[in-house]
Amino acid sequence: MRIVFALYGVLCYLMFLGTFLYAVGFVGNFLVPKSMDVGPSTSTGLAIIIDLAVLGVFAVQHSVMARQGFKRWWTTLVPPPIERSTYVLFTNLALILLYWQWRPFGAVLWDLSGSGFSYVLWALCALGWLVVLISTFLIDHFELFGLRQVYFNFLEKAVPPTALRTPMFYKYVRHPIYFGFTVAFWATPVMTTAHLLFAVATTAYMLIGIFLEERDLVAHFQDAYRDYRKQVPMLIPSIKRRID
Repeated sequence: MRIVFALYGVLCYLMFLGTFLYAVGFVGNFLVPKSMDVGPSTSTGLAIIIDLAVLGVFAVQHSVMARQGFKRWWTTLVPPPIERSTYVLFTNLALILLYWQWRPFGAVLWDLSGSGFSYVLWALCALGWLVVLISTFLIDHFELFGLRQVYFNFLEKAVPPTALRTPMFYKYVRHPIYFGFTVAFWATPVMTTAHLLFAVATTAYMLIGIFLEERDLVAHFQDAYRDYRKQVPMLIPSIKRRID
């Protein structure tokens, strides 16, 4: 089973890469066949219902499956070495559902295309995505997406315990991944009503996600995380480094 688990982990990871790259095009309305503002038209009321529903599916899946209580139950059904890969798989499926069923709607709230400021917004959007990607590597990209777990299982070794690490971006903001997503979702030269709904809903979800995630982090790292939380801001980076 070690080889099967390793292949499963790699496939889930490759699927993540595809959904992540599609997300960049989906939010930015480029290089993908269906995006935030390109797709089947429907009535505004129905579009809002569908869009909130698919966002809700992602939020529930992403939050519930990440909780420690759920993991303890889930690993009675799913082998622990592939628990994280399975979480990644379900996240991918939730994102694919969102891409597939998302409905554009409403008016254009601002359109800065062709102006000098549009280039600034595109640069900020790209920077946001880059911060997200770099931040995953600063902690442990391969553990975050399940590869580390299946690798150590393949070697028949125990996965080393996770330590609280606060490198680079994490010295200025506790959640640089969420910060990067926030910048990427809001920095757009063309803001439609549908995009605004997406940006507001995902920002609200990230704030809720931070609350739930930090509760788990405090339970796991205890005073070490409490001290970190006192020194470093949650979502808006401090221009002054707070910890060594």
